[in-house]
Amino acid sequence: MVVAVKKNFWQTIKKPIIALAPMADVTDVSFRYMIAKYGKPDVMWTEFVSADGLVSAGYDALVKDLQFNKKERPIIAQFFTATPENMKKAAEIAVKLGFDGIDINMGCPDKGVQKQGAGAMLIKSPKLARETIRAAQEGVAGKIPVSVKTRIGYTKNELATWLPEILAEEPAAVTVHARTKKELSLVPARWEHVREAVEIRDSLGSKTLILGNGDIKDLDEAFLKVHETGADGVMIGRGFFGTPWLCQDLAAKKKNPRKKVGTGDVTIPERLKRLVEHTKYFEKHVEPHKNFLLMKKHFKAYVSGFDGAKELRVKLMEAKNSKEISIIIKQYIKNGLK
Repeated sequence: MVVAVKKNFWQTIKKPIIALAPMADVTDVSFRYMIAKYGKPDVMWTEFVSADGLVSAGYDALVKDLQFNKKERPIIAQFFTATPENMKKAAEIAVKLGFDGIDINMGCPDKGVQKQGAGAMLIKSPKLARETIRAAQEGVAGKIPVSVKTRIGYTKNELATWLPEILAEEPAAVTVHARTKKELSLVPARWEHVREAVEIRDSLGSKTLILGNGDIKDLDEAFLKVHETGADGVMIGRGFFGTPWLCQDLAAKKKNPRKKVGTGDVTIPERLKRLVEHTKYFEKHVEPHKNFLLMKKHFKAYVSGFDGAKELRVKLMEAKNSKEISIIIKQYIKNGLK
């Protein structure tokens, strides 16, 4: 039995819904801070977190992965597990931490996650997947909504049989990554299957929202895919990488969907200054429990597409902290950019 959600933020968002995808070692609190400040989408996800670890010895460390600030709201905590009881407990923790919703990862192809029977492996176990959704719903006790992120299938398209199993449990939303687990991200996302997911949802009379995911680079493409598929929204992952201001024109785009906005107009000096800001926030709020090397994966994303970018990246990769990053950037702007 599904308990009605008292505060379902999904129902208050003007469509199309634009969401930040959960990306491991990318969408930490520092990255989300930058996005919330410079171009917030309608809803944001945390990185995926192990429900098993959260309720066991790793609790303290994993709770740090779930830190967020109020400017990120609505913010969703994503969990993975193959143990329904742990999903229930993780859901209870998410409510206590003040999250606006929780999401169950049923699409991750990571081998470590697969060995646990979680992530995309749940596509092979519809019964367990449904038990996990029910456990999450019991854990939130109607206080916040539960959603699911999955793929079109494991080795082939299985939406016709897989999606109805999920929809039977009435999650608030289902995000469909338009590839199979086998395809990883090695082939272009097949958005015709997002359209198929919408058709399946409609044929069942379900009220669950359908979001599409895969290869979206900017708001213009996101709105086009919504138009083509009939989806309620789009989840963007790598499109935000290096451009946390991606949604700075979202309100204007919703008001006039035909308006071309791309990824926003940000000068190179401003982009580099935001890299420094991102690095400082990472150092203060993330580095205490994660290695500074993780921040360096953002350097290529921020520093590309302009003269001298490669040489600048080389210097940045040698930096050991935000202070050194700041010095390098200031010197580069002074000498190389006007």
